Amino acid sequence: MGKRLQCPTPNAQPPTPSMNLSGRVALVTGGGVRLGRATALELAAAGVRVAVHYHASAKPAESVVAEIRAAGGHAELFGLDLSRIAELPGLIERVVAAFGCLDVLVNNAAIFPRTPFEQVTEAEWDGVMAVNLKAPFFLSQAAARAMQVQGAGKIINLADISAERPWPGYLPYCLSKAGIVALTRGLARALAPKIQVNAVAPGTVLFPEGMPEEEREKLLKAVPLQRAGDAIDVARTIRFLLEASDYVTGVVIPVDGGRSVVG
Repeated sequence: MGKRLQCPTPNAQPPTPSMNLSGRVALVTGGGVRLGRATALELAAAGVRVAVHYHASAKPAESVVAEIRAAGGHAELFGLDLSRIAELPGLIERVVAAFGCLDVLVNNAAIFPRTPFEQVTEAEWDGVMAVNLKAPFFLSQAAARAMQVQGAGKIINLADISAERPWPGYLPYCLSKAGIVALTRGLARALAPKIQVNAVAPGTVLFPEGMPEEEREKLLKAVPLQRAGDAIDVARTIRFLLEASDYVTGVVIPVDGGRSVVG
């Protein structure tokens, strides 16, 4: 397992009003691209030691790690197909072995194939649910064991406003995100008081690849702020949930330009 590094918080220390991120360890799944990339870089800028997970995006993940290191931060690469559920506890063990502990899990990785409802196959359904919902559940289970040993931790799940406003062309994805909302609320109760669990629900921030232009324009017209958000908007909300207070758990914060308050 290698030499374990000293973590900032001794096991016996009680929870504090907020988490000082400097020196903490965070695992960001899907940390090489899109929202995961922005999150990894934002946390590293706050002094977090980042475990950057990837599956198919090895080169982008390597780029994120290189960028963090060039700025004087600490980051390591961890590759795994998250649909291989039996290997998820091993991923947590690898992170703990490399960094000495695990303070934060960001369940960001997801797939979102565009398929008309009548063409969705069982294989596609199972693939989406495995990565988007089953993996966050069992990663959280394994991460919680490590966090409970050290007496504290935080889990952030990436939901989506489509959990309540589903897109017809992405129904398996939307249903998986509805499951993430329920998972967040259930874990907040199951893991209290030592571990806080929250979620961020992006709206029109990054469009899925292949979404027709007319659909993009329709989505933007429904946003009160009349523009798309940026990945950094999501990353900064995740950072807020980590460092602002330990008295927030079980919430889902929409980052959607006001879309969720429009009928």
